[in-house]
Amino acid sequence: MAFADVNGQRLYYEDTGGTGPVVVFSHGLLMDHEMFAPQVAALRDQYRCITWDERGHGQTAVAEPEPFSYYDSADDLAALLTHLGIDHAVLVGMSQGGFLSLRCALMHPSRVRALVMLDSQAGTEMEEKLPMYQQLIGTFMTEGLTPDVGTTIAQIILGSDYPDSEHWKEKWKTMSPANIGNNFLTLASRDDLTERLSGITQPALIIHGDADIAIPLERAQMMADQIPDAELVVIPGAGHGANLTHPDPVNRALADFLQRL
Repeated sequence: MAFADVNGQRLYYEDTGGTGPVVVFSHGLLMDHEMFAPQVAALRDQYRCITWDERGHGQTAVAEPEPFSYYDSADDLAALLTHLGIDHAVLVGMSQGGFLSLRCALMHPSRVRALVMLDSQAGTEMEEKLPMYQQLIGTFMTEGLTPDVGTTIAQIILGSDYPDSEHWKEKWKTMSPANIGNNFLTLASRDDLTERLSGITQPALIIHGDADIAIPLERAQMMADQIPDAELVVIPGAGHGANLTHPDPVNRALADFLQRL
């Protein structure tokens, strides 16, 4: 177990310590560093793989969280790189992890070798989805992870037939209402970076499941069209958590991109 006391936070992280190029993985909402186990297993022999728990999640979560933005999380990531003596890295971000990685590329461009967005986007949440999310999160905060809440969250992130959903449900049961609400507020109130995508100068890989019900494929295509040096890989049949549910095609696309860098 390793922690970095940086940027006013105590960030939990895991570092394979390899000597190859550095790849840092940032997880999605309600997830933690463990969601990238399939990618670390596939890449650790050639790359130094770092995973971490973001504010309000996993072993970084605190009992009384303060409001934060994804710009704060981007600063956390840059500070973690400094703590580890890393000049620059490839940033891989899933959903929320992509939100903060994109902001890190804009705010700390010299620290970012390349950018990989997994089922993520540059825009804000779709207005028609927010009421459902707000109701879901409100029930989660007041009643805990009821069977209906657990099933709905799992379907959004992992799909209806992911065999290890119960493992993640057990993790969600341990999340405090304060962190659940604070994390969702950050998600729902983030700004739109669409107009700033042309300022991303790093190579970018955008991987997206064509069955993602949280973020439509069109938003991934839009990022690929507007980031100057970007490519899109679509994962057939995959939903929001494609890197967990469809690790083989995701790992192939990621390994190919990293090799070409």
